[in-house]
Amino acid sequence: MDKFFKISERGSNVRTEIIAGLTTFFAMAYIVITNPNQITSFSTDGPMGQIWNAVYVASILVAVIGTLLMAFYAKMPFAQACGMGLNSFFFVSFVLPALLNGTDPVAGYQSGLVIILLSGLIFLILSVTGLRSKIARALPECLKKAIPAGIGLFIAFIGFQNVKIIEPNQYTMVQFNDFHGHFVNGDFMQASLPALLAIVGLLLIAVLEKLRVKGAILISIVGITVLYYVVTATTPNFDMSQVGQAFQDFGSVGITGVFQGASWQIAFDGFSLGGILSAVMLIITFCLVDMFDTIGTLYGTASQANMLDENGDPIDVDKCMTCDSVATVTGAVLGTSTCTTFVESAAGVGAGGRTGLTSVVTAICFFLCLFLTPIAQLVPACATAPALIYVGVLMLKGFSKVDMTDMRSAVPAFLALVMMPLTYSISNGIGIGCIAYTLITLCTGKYTKKDIPVTVIAVLFALRFCLVTM
Repeated sequence: MDKFFKISERGSNVRTEIIAGLTTFFAMAYIVITNPNQITSFSTDGPMGQIWNAVYVASILVAVIGTLLMAFYAKMPFAQACGMGLNSFFFVSFVLPALLNGTDPVAGYQSGLVIILLSGLIFLILSVTGLRSKIARALPECLKKAIPAGIGLFIAFIGFQNVKIIEPNQYTMVQFNDFHGHFVNGDFMQASLPALLAIVGLLLIAVLEKLRVKGAILISIVGITVLYYVVTATTPNFDMSQVGQAFQDFGSVGITGVFQGASWQIAFDGFSLGGILSAVMLIITFCLVDMFDTIGTLYGTASQANMLDENGDPIDVDKCMTCDSVATVTGAVLGTSTCTTFVESAAGVGAGGRTGLTSVVTAICFFLCLFLTPIAQLVPACATAPALIYVGVLMLKGFSKVDMTDMRSAVPAFLALVMMPLTYSISNGIGIGCIAYTLITLCTGKYTKKDIPVTVIAVLFALRFCLVTM
């Protein structure tokens, strides 16, 4: 096992890899429940309930398959699951139109799977031919350095939001948790306690890391979980009633979707999705978002793990891209939206994960969710949010290497950094950074042949921003 996964060669050990795998799982386990909720817009009545159950099972299966691919083929400590944002876009593009047209939402859901399948096949072709990795390597150095930092801010922002350390504000959009207001209003336990526990968890990780205690992130997750249940005087809920029905709906409406002629007809007939042109734009959109979400995540996590080659690119990036594309195709066949490499993998990397053994452990944990009450429900957000915030701290260090005296580097890097959390999208940050870099390079007379790939990326993103609403 040591030789196969290169555990010693990468400066790790089995214990550390297991802890890292558990850490990654707990950091991203929310997707088990969140993905079906997003695709059905939290509706579980009638046909929408069938979709929810089918997506629930498919989400777990694709996470297991995609993560095992990353473990045994790429041998990297990265996990895969259905992409956040893309699942909401899936609902708006395919399920919601069916509901608005008064047609069967299951038919809309299944037509969407056709679009995902086609975009996944394009991913696969680009990956097998090596074009995806060439696109990744074509990014300018300033963006390669800014992407990990931007992802760090993004996942830290997710952590802050998950526990309401950052709350919505109608005037300023966001604000710090109103501890006093929630105490006065009597909702402190629901609205402020998770934020308080998450802050404690973050400080605990920082102290343990400073003392060089192994497994600091996992210790914090377990400790805050126990503290949460003690303080709230609640117990975990083990509800097994829906397991059988979930598998039944998965077999009847999920895995059968892309094999029905009606699904293909609806995808391109124009009644629900707007015709062939609209379908093509949707395919391209899913391609772009998944491609650059994955590229960004790979650069970010590989940088954190010191797993970059001499050119600053992730090692075995071709294999990682192939794993991602195969998982997307598999997800479409099983019945769920685009699968992508998860940014929360950085939590496991931060816990010391360096090999595919980390991914094996994560995949096993996901598999158990098929038969038990989702483990995601047992670990509260206030226990996993500190891990995301802490990893965000670690990933910001790479931005110091950006040449801030050269505006051709500084402005695109800054835009990529801030636009990821502000637009809630890794790919948006990369796209805006590419557009800025291309325009500044053109206007300053610095444009060369090597900038052509970045220009193509910029044009594609500009078209996406103009023609597709997300």
